[in-house]
This record gives sequence, structure tokens and C-alpha cells, in this order.
Amino acid sequence: MVKYDEFGPEKILSVYDPKTGMNGFVVIDNTALGPAKGGIRMTIDVRVDECVKLARVMTWKCAITELPFGGGKSGIVADTHKIDDAKKQELIAAFAAALKPICPSLYVAAPDIGTAEKEMETFAKSNGSHKSCTGKPKNVCEGAACGIPHELGSTGWGVYHATLVALEHQKRDVKGVTFAVDGFGNVGSFAAKYLTEKGAKLVAVSDSKGCIYNSDGISFKELSAVKKKTGSVINYKPGNVLKSSDAPTVACYVFIPAAKADVIHAKNWKDVKAKLIVEGANIPIMHDIEVKLHKNGVLVIPDFVANAGGVISSYVEYIGGSEDDVFPLIEKKIVRNTQLVLDTMTKKNIPPRDAAMQIAIERVKKAEKSNNRR
Repeated sequence: MVKYDEFGPEKILSVYDPKTGMNGFVVIDNTALGPAKGGIRMTIDVRVDECVKLARVMTWKCAITELPFGGGKSGIVADTHKIDDAKKQELIAAFAAALKPICPSLYVAAPDIGTAEKEMETFAKSNGSHKSCTGKPKNVCEGAACGIPHELGSTGWGVYHATLVALEHQKRDVKGVTFAVDGFGNVGSFAAKYLTEKGAKLVAVSDSKGCIYNSDGISFKELSAVKKKTGSVINYKPGNVLKSSDAPTVACYVFIPAAKADVIHAKNWKDVKAKLIVEGANIPIMHDIEVKLHKNGVLVIPDFVANAGGVISSYVEYIGGSEDDVFPLIEKKIVRNTQLVLDTMTKKNIPPRDAAMQIAIERVKKAEKSNNRR
């Protein structure tokens, strides 16, 4: 098995502001390729150990996509359901000010759970650097360089292209292939949109309220309208309403986990019917379960390969590119790297994650050697 604990984290910094009560931290996993890139997670229960794992995923994600970033992740402990927007912006501003010594030189922030483009605008202004974060609103500019919001659907666009490459590898036509999506947020909804437009048949979608399943197919357009109007996909008709946890085991060829971690686990992996899983979410399946699925004939495209569209979009913003540059670059990089992973998997007869890890580790080691750091 590939070792996953070889390169960091390099730093874990805690920050506190007595005036606002801001309590936060930053995990800088690796900076061999460039400043650590990763979102700010604002929840009441965000933990350092959680962000250590997510920062490591970002290290491999940036390496596999050949971006000049390392991996990072940060957290602010706050209950976003109980504080008003003014307090939220106050906490973000305090956090950004506290990170001036390392941001953007060692860390470049982005949106994550509990934060979005408004928070990135506040962060950039308080930090004093346009490059301190990405995912800013379109109207936040420094010269010709403007923000590129994460809500464009860039991650879903990348997941869609990873799926097409994997289907081609399996010699399956996308037209008519059945697929299910766990999570109908920014990633899952856009992946579903692009796949249905290409001719694939959507048969199941889940959200926090449950899962809607229809073997005859689900209209993406109608489902989106139902979700917007009622707040949940389970109100779509016709279809059978199942539990959210049933989504990974419905009858389909492609399954796209696009929300929560650990949705396929020791208790349900044997019931998985899909032959292709494309990981839109981070860590939706533990590594040992991925190996079992691989041995069982299921192709799993790893998270940091398939869902790198968001960080590629961040890179375009970071270098002062425009929205028009985002989707072509995502397609180019995701297609190339998914194919490279599948070719390495086939050539070495190893699981796809191990293939991806070998590629990413080699790139980080090369950078470490070039920087004379090891």
C-alpha cells in the first residue's frame, strides 16, 4: 500500500482574537509545490484532525493537477446557524488579519462549509492582499484580476469529464448509461446536469431529506425545479422515496458521491451495484473499502483526481485569469490526469488510488528535491 503520511503537515497554527472571540486554526500540509491551498471551514465542531486529513487531500489534488500549490485547510469554530451575518463577517475579518504573517506567502484561502464568496471578499479586504484567497465575487477586482465565484459549477464540470474518461476506459457509451448521485448541491447538481445533457439516464438522487429513485429515469430540469420550490429532491414525482443512506446501493451503472464523507463503508460496500464510482466529494470511501471494491470489479476514480475542478478554477483566479479560462482548463487537466491514472493502474495492475498517489508523490518528491528540502 502507498504511504499517506510521508510529507507533513508542516505547520498547524492556532489563532485567537479576544475582541471578537474568533477561535481558528490553519493546517499547512505541504508547500513543496507552492503556498498551501485550501478552504476555510466554519462550523461549531470543526476539528484540527479533520482538517489535517483534508489538507493532505489538497496536497495530492494540487500535485495531480500540476498546480503550483501545496495543500492546506483552515477552520473557524462558530455556529453559523446561531450568529448573524455581521458577526460572521467580523470573525472572518479577524481571522484574515491574524493570518497576515503567513497569507498569501504560505497559505491561500478559499470557501468551504460555512463560507462563500462574501466571506472571501471580507477576508481579502481584511488581509490586505487580493491573492490571499480565491472564490471572491466577480466585482472584487485588483486591476484586471477579478474574483471567480465557486458557484460556477467548476467541480461538477470536472467530475463529469472524469466520468466520461472512465466510461470510455470501460468501453461504455455514456448515452443511456444509468447513474445515481448522492448530494444535489453545487457538485452533484452540475455533474447530473452535464451527464443528462450528454444522454446518460439519472435514476436516483439524494439530499439530507432522503433519496428519490426511478428506474425509468428522472428529468433533471423538473428535479431542479422541485428542489428549488420544496427544498428536497424527495418531492419529485414519479419515484420511490428511500433513505439518504440507500443512494450508494441503488441499481445503476455509475454512482457519484458528491456530498458527505464515508458514504460507502464496511457495512454497505458489498451491496454496491455500480460498476463505476466517481468521487465528487472528499473522502467518500475509506481507502481499504476502495481496494475491496476494486477487487470486486468496481472502478473507483479517486476524489483528488475527479473533483479537482474547484482548485483549478481557484488557480485561474489566482493568476488573474477570467471565467472564460476556467472550464477549458478544467476539462484539459481532468481528462489528461484521469487517463494518466487509468493507464498507470492498468500498466502496474494496482488500484486507481494507488496509481494516482504514485503520480502525486513523485511530483511532490521531485519538488522537494529541487528545493533542497530533503
